[in-house]
This record gives sequence, C-alpha cells and structure tokens, in this order.
Amino acid sequence: MASAQCIVDFYRRDREATGRTLPGSGREPAVLGGLESRGVLRKISDMLEVILKRIDTLSKLGNASDSRRLEELSSAINRFQPAGLVERMQAIAQNVSNMAVRVEQILQSSMAAGRVVRDGSAGQCEVPKDPHYPDCPSKVDWMRARWTSDPCYAFYGVDGSDCSFLVYLSEVEWFCPPLAWRNHTKPPTQKTFSKRQAAFRTDIGSLLEQIGTGKESLSFMKRRIRRLASQWGTAAHRLDGKLRRRWREQKKILVHVGFLTEESGDVFSPKVLKGGPLGEMVQWADILTALYVLGHNLKISVSVKELQGFLGVPPGRGSCPLTGPLPFDLIYTDYHGLQQMKQHMGLSLKKHKCHIRVIDTFGTEPAYNHEEYATLHGYRTNWGYWNLNSRQYMTMFPHTPDNSFMGFVSEELNETEKLSIQRNKVNNMAVVYGKEASMWKVKLSQSFLQILHRYMEIHGTVYYETQRPPEVPAFVKNHGLLPQQELQQLLRKAKLFIGFGFPYEGPAPLEAIANGCIFLQPKFHPHSSLNHEFFRGKPTSREVSSQHPYAEQYIGRPHVMTVDFNNSQEFDSAVREIMRTKVEPYLPYEYTCEGMLERVHAYIQHQDFCVPDIPFPPANVSKMWPGGPSGPFALLPNSTGLGWAPNASAPPSWPPLSALQLQVSEEGQSCVEACQHGGLVCEPAFFRFINNKEALSRLEVQCEGVEAEVNHVFPAFSVVQRECGLQKEPLLFSCAGFSTKYRRLCPCRDFRKGQVALCRDCL
Repeated sequence: MASAQCIVDFYRRDREATGRTLPGSGREPAVLGGLESRGVLRKISDMLEVILKRIDTLSKLGNASDSRRLEELSSAINRFQPAGLVERMQAIAQNVSNMAVRVEQILQSSMAAGRVVRDGSAGQCEVPKDPHYPDCPSKVDWMRARWTSDPCYAFYGVDGSDCSFLVYLSEVEWFCPPLAWRNHTKPPTQKTFSKRQAAFRTDIGSLLEQIGTGKESLSFMKRRIRRLASQWGTAAHRLDGKLRRRWREQKKILVHVGFLTEESGDVFSPKVLKGGPLGEMVQWADILTALYVLGHNLKISVSVKELQGFLGVPPGRGSCPLTGPLPFDLIYTDYHGLQQMKQHMGLSLKKHKCHIRVIDTFGTEPAYNHEEYATLHGYRTNWGYWNLNSRQYMTMFPHTPDNSFMGFVSEELNETEKLSIQRNKVNNMAVVYGKEASMWKVKLSQSFLQILHRYMEIHGTVYYETQRPPEVPAFVKNHGLLPQQELQQLLRKAKLFIGFGFPYEGPAPLEAIANGCIFLQPKFHPHSSLNHEFFRGKPTSREVSSQHPYAEQYIGRPHVMTVDFNNSQEFDSAVREIMRTKVEPYLPYEYTCEGMLERVHAYIQHQDFCVPDIPFPPANVSKMWPGGPSGPFALLPNSTGLGWAPNASAPPSWPPLSALQLQVSEEGQSCVEACQHGGLVCEPAFFRFINNKEALSRLEVQCEGVEAEVNHVFPAFSVVQRECGLQKEPLLFSCAGFSTKYRRLCPCRDFRKGQVALCRDCL
C-alpha cells in the first residue's frame, strides 16, 4: 500500500505547490475562454479524481487498527492489479498535470493583451461606484459568493475573478457600467431580415408535420385540424376579401404548450381516450391553425428541451440571460409554460415578457396579476402575480374583459345540413353532458333524471373499459366514449343536451347548440374562488351562477334554458317546454373559423405591449381641447354617458377612441356590469384616457380633493364623502373591480355583431 500512498502524496504536493486543481473540478480559478480545452481535460480529470478518492480511502485504512481487514483488501487488489499499474497511474497523473499547466499558460498569455486595466496589472479590477448603476457593488458581492451555483456563469466566461464578474455584469447582464478596457465594438448580431408579407395558407400539411407525434393529445389535435381544414380555408378566403388584401407583416411566433410537457406532468394525454377533458386541446389546436392559416412563421414546442433550443437558453440552471436577442415577435404559452420560461430564461423573461401571450381558460383579473398588490391585499394565489398587461392573458370565453378573448371554433353547418338536422330531430331524445362516470355522482342527479326519463329517451357517452359504470342509471342508453364524428351524429338527432353543473365553461354545449340541440343547464348560487373548491386558487373573483355563463348570457332562450334543478316542478316544466320548442342550429359568429381568424388577426396587428403608452394627458394638451379645462369629452346623444368629442384631437389608440363611451357605475357595481347594463363592453385600453380630473369635472362630480392611489377600483369617487381617486398604477386598471364605497368611472365601448372582442371600427 506504500505505492498507493505515494500517488496520494504526489497529488497533494502538486496542489499545494501550484495552488490549483485540475480544470473542470469546480474549485479552480479557471481562465476566460478555452472552453474546448477545458472540456477535454475535464473528462481526464474526472477519471483521475475517482481513482484518487479510492486510493485515498485505501491509504487511510493503513492507519486503522483492523490490519487483517487491510491485508485482505490489499491482497484482493493485488490479484487483479497488473504489474506496474501504480507506476503507470503516477506517470499519467504527471503528464495530465503538466498538460494542465501548459494549457493554462497558453490561455493566460492569449488573454493578457485584452486585459489592460486601470492599475496596469492583469486581473486587478476595481468595482465601480457609479450612481447610474447603484446595484453594481451588491451584484459583484453576490457573484463572489454564488457564481459557482449555476454553470451558465462559466459558460459566459466567469472564472471567479472580479474582472470576469464585471465583464459579465456589464455585457451579459446590465447592472454595471461598460468597462473602459474592453473592446466595445458591437458583436455580430443575428442577420436582420426585411419584413415579409403574411399570406393566407390553406394547405395544412406543413402544420401537421410541425405538431409531431408521440402523444395521444397531439394525435387528437391533428385529427381536429384535418376535420376542420376546409372550413379554415373558406374562412381565410373570406377574411382576405374583407381586409381587401391589405399588406400584413409575417410574425415569427413560438407556440409553447406547457401543459403537455412531461415536466409539467402532462396529465391530459393519458386521458384523451378515457373521457378526460379536451377543452384545452380543442383551443390549442384552433390557435395553432389560426396562426398558421394567417400566414405567420410558427415554431411549436411541447417539451422544455425544445423550448430551450428555440429560445437560445445557455447551459445551466436558468440563472443567466439568453445567448442572443429574442428570436420571436410573439410567444403563445400557458401558465405551465410561463413558469418553465421563468425557470430557464433568467433575467431575459423580464426583458421580453411583453412578447408573451398566456392562454388562460378562466381569466386573470388585474388585482391578482400585480404581484405586490396581490400580496398586500389578499389576492395572491398559485397563479397570477406575473405583472403582465392584463390583456396579455387570453381566455376561452369573453367573461373577463380585462383579458383578451381568444376563444376556439365549432364546426359550421351549411344550409342543407341545417335543414336535414331539423327534419331528422327526434323530439323525445336527450344526451347527457358528462363523459366521466364521476360527473354522474352529482347530488340529486338521480331525481331529475327520473323526471327526464318520463318524457325522453336518455343517452350517455360515458367512458368504460369492461363493465358498465354503476353511476349511470339502467334506463340510460350508454354508448361509451364516441369518436367526434359519431358524437356529432348523436347530437344531430337529439333534441336536448343536458348538463349536471360540471364541467364549467367547456366547448361541448356550443357544439350541441350548433347541431340543433337545446342546452338545459342548472343555475346555482354563484360559485367563485371565495366559496367553491374548483375555483379556489384561480386568479379571479368572477362569480359563476350557471354551468355555462356564456351560453346563458350571450345565447339564451330558446337555445339555452337555465333552471333550478332542485325545484322539480320548474325542471319538469322546462322539459315539457323544450319538447314543444323548435329551434334551428345556431353558432355565434365569434366561434366560427372566420370569427376567430378576424379576432386573432386584429390582436396581432394592433396589440403591442412592448411600446410604452404615452402619458395622457400630455403637457398643455388642455389648450387644444374644446371648452378649455372641461376636457375632450362630450355628452352622447340619447345617453347619460360621455364620448370623445368629435372636434377634440384623438391620440393613437386601439381600439380607436371613437368607440369610447364613459359610464358611471353604481356603488358595489363593477365596470363589467355597468357596461353590460348599457349594452356595451368594458374596454381596459381606454382607462388611461379617463383617469384624469377632466373626466371627473365633465361628469360634474363634487370632489373635495383628488388623490392618486394604488387601488384596483380607481378611478372612482364617493358621493357621500366627496372623495375622488385616480389610478396611480396602470397595471391595476380593472374592469372587474368593485367597492360598496365608490362609484367607478367605466370606459365602455361598442362591439361588432357576434364579435364582442372587437369594436365596430376595430378591424
């Protein structure tokens, strides 16, 4: 064992003499550059370190009292050890050590010319104290203590010296001033391309290839895209004509479907063929198709590895910025994807978050979105708190005007198909909305199904493998889980589509109504994140008083009936009324392919959250307004509201200010409700134009004082206390906020028929 001890001693002497370890061991003061050389040495280093540790262990056994155990171990090693192995190892170690010294000498000399610092000696950098960069000293202190916590710092050339910290913090991040001794010529950037025109596409072959394979969820989405391809093509032709073939810029767009990544758990894919929820996959399939058909340049990611590759994420744990400029104009993702981007993009997420659009089924209200405000006022949840512009969240239904309405599509029928459906309807046939057996466990479901059974033959589409689900009553004809085309045929025959109260706000009721069914749903005491487990933790206070509020509010009778299922008499009466009522298949325009293309085009064309809003009103603008200090508002004809005066200068805005109608809410009423009461919709983009004293003055509000505060119900006023408040934080402009103390100033607008997301002049 003496020879083993020699190797250990050799390494120790070598480390003490040179003051270093082998490159790549994580403890050496590595030099800037030389990444390839270090990579070669790292592999050799790792093998020798393992050998060293094992020999070190054997040498320690030599001092142990259990000499018999040592002899046995030594004898065993000698039997398998070829002659001269230790000597060879010692020679290899010496060669590697010499090689490491030589590599370091070469690298040091190659970098010496570029390392001219103020005091004239290499590697001695003074940490600047620049008032324009107040965080620089603390960031250098952090780097001294933590630079080895993430390999990405070494990737960018950090080697443990203050010089490397300052180079990194001034050139990769932006916390320190540029260094005088560095070459500040701009590095070669990505090749700039001239703007390209977006041309409508009708051939979906390339899109299907991009989506890929390997998951049942992706197969489902591709089947849906194929089935609706002809309708998308027709819609593209119509919209092209409507836009008069005007020039549109082709955008570079990344679509990262976070909930389908393995890193997020992907609980959806295994349930596609077992009755699991499909709403999110329906929407993502339609988003992909809309972006593709509009002619934009798409990249699609369903894994974190793909996301990293597309974005240019440096190797490591996500602490560092991207390796170059963001290669996309827009990024569509979901909350899972947003979290993954935060984990891997480092500071770049904050820099580039204006490019992000978050697909968000149930909506995110401003009070939940503003991190500090949410934390201080009890709105903090597991979601939200991203400090985005609230219009960057895009919903499945237009239930949260603070957000943008993305939606999805349902299959549109031609006139021949509609007539055929009306002729072949079976008046006493009902289909139950619920593919999972658990949905049939709803309290009182057996009682109202018994009532329905008196009048109608009831059909179900509940998934099962071998045995009929016991939750489904014997008098229900269960077809099992049906392919989309067979389900559509069933709906075309049925008169009634009935919901149990769950799932909330899915696409199925719209598909049933489009196929000529009447949708019967339960109404209930409002469910919200404050009182219901399903909504708990969601970043919204929105109250849901029926299974499908959109169907109730935007479609309504005769296509939709909302009744109290606990009242057997009311339920019985509704069933009999449905049997007497004749309806045609109906699909709201905003859920057609053309409606969705129209909406997505308008958002891409006009929504730019990377350009800061110009402060309003700008200095001295009141001199240009008619009527002096009363501002640019005028009383609307036949209304108590105010509009933008026709002879007042209108700053650039989308939607255009010609659509603005300023209304005042009651106490305890949100702007969502106040605008709806007037047949309008709340428009958050207009808040900045009414958040001023001129609006209060024109409304003849009596204010003893006007204060600007961070409060999600402002701008607002209290009649009793004669208090008036303006909004201090633009991210908190909120259509949804309300207070029993205040009446709110509400920026309402008109909308296109069948397209609530767009005003009449918005396209």
